[in-house]
Amino acid sequence: MILKTKGKPWRIDEPIIGRVAFDAADDAEILIVQDIVPDDLRRYKAILTSHDIDTSIDKAAVYAIPGFGHLSAGDIVVVNSDGVINTQYRIDSTHNFLLFTERCNSNCLMCSQPPRDKDDTGYFYNIYSQVIPLIPKECAELGITGGEPTLLGGLFFKLLEQIQHQLPDTEVHCLTNGRSFAWDGFAKRLGDMSFKRLMLGIPLYSDFNLLHDYVVQGDGAFEQTVQGLYNLAKYDVRIELRIVLHKPTISRLNKLSKFIYKNLPFVEHVAFMGLENQGYTPHNFDKLWIDPVEYGDDLAEAMMYLSDHGMNVSLYNSQLCVTPEEIWQFSRRSISDWKNIYLDKCEGCTVSEECGGFFSSNLVKHSLGIRALR
Repeated sequence: MILKTKGKPWRIDEPIIGRVAFDAADDAEILIVQDIVPDDLRRYKAILTSHDIDTSIDKAAVYAIPGFGHLSAGDIVVVNSDGVINTQYRIDSTHNFLLFTERCNSNCLMCSQPPRDKDDTGYFYNIYSQVIPLIPKECAELGITGGEPTLLGGLFFKLLEQIQHQLPDTEVHCLTNGRSFAWDGFAKRLGDMSFKRLMLGIPLYSDFNLLHDYVVQGDGAFEQTVQGLYNLAKYDVRIELRIVLHKPTISRLNKLSKFIYKNLPFVEHVAFMGLENQGYTPHNFDKLWIDPVEYGDDLAEAMMYLSDHGMNVSLYNSQLCVTPEEIWQFSRRSISDWKNIYLDKCEGCTVSEECGGFFSSNLVKHSLGIRALR
């Protein structure tokens, strides 16, 4: 799926944010011109077109764009000064995420969005403070991701407050490593918002501190994350634990489940997640990859233990044909629509509608056990 395109910029000095329209009669900030340029362009911030540059038009524009087939009326885009047009919100999708920053205070072995050591705080705050008011009020779900979103500090809370105010009926899911919440004041500030539609998705890779720190590539990360979890619970913030299934931690999966039940029973949801072959993972593949058919029994035991003890569990990013049938009940179609695929060998599978499928990045490497069930 295309989320970015590029053309020739004209009179663009800074990012322009707005909803796109194909019809000049629609309410929007950016007009896509496919045929005749309307006489009155005053109400638009910019125009986008596949035509060649017309220097007689006194309006910010991007010309010579290859096509607009990936855009729908109402989508929210950022038009950059280099002519790149990024889609920030797709009106027809339930898989919209706001990437708050590319910086991170962890450096996980399997990070799918490797961090960049560049202060992008002002850039992203400027964009999202303009994007959020344009998101339709009927938006059901919205994700926040990074990098580590909490590194925005005070601006993290300002954007959350904007979402809470502008989108009162939207369920919000924020991915964070949770380490910032080890500081009581930071957790308290979030708790004081009473943002009940917000859930934090926090990874915990092992019950053994040194193993978690190894995966995170950060000394003391386990201690900070666990302290953050306790602080968030104290201030009544909703928490989802995320457990990525990879070779270094599989052997302790059952111990991790028991650790969670005994020490973190307040978490609302525990998600076990298949590995995405993206970002750092291809570079650490030999360290990380284990075929799902090899850990099925361990996974089933860990999930059933938590479920039998009354905890809410799910299985993300996994395929039913390599998953023990007793835990199919927990499988969810969790992969974002723009990167969710099925293989040719899945053709004719009778449970494909319930199966999570694959990340498009896993096309090259996947379980040897994949087959169509009939």
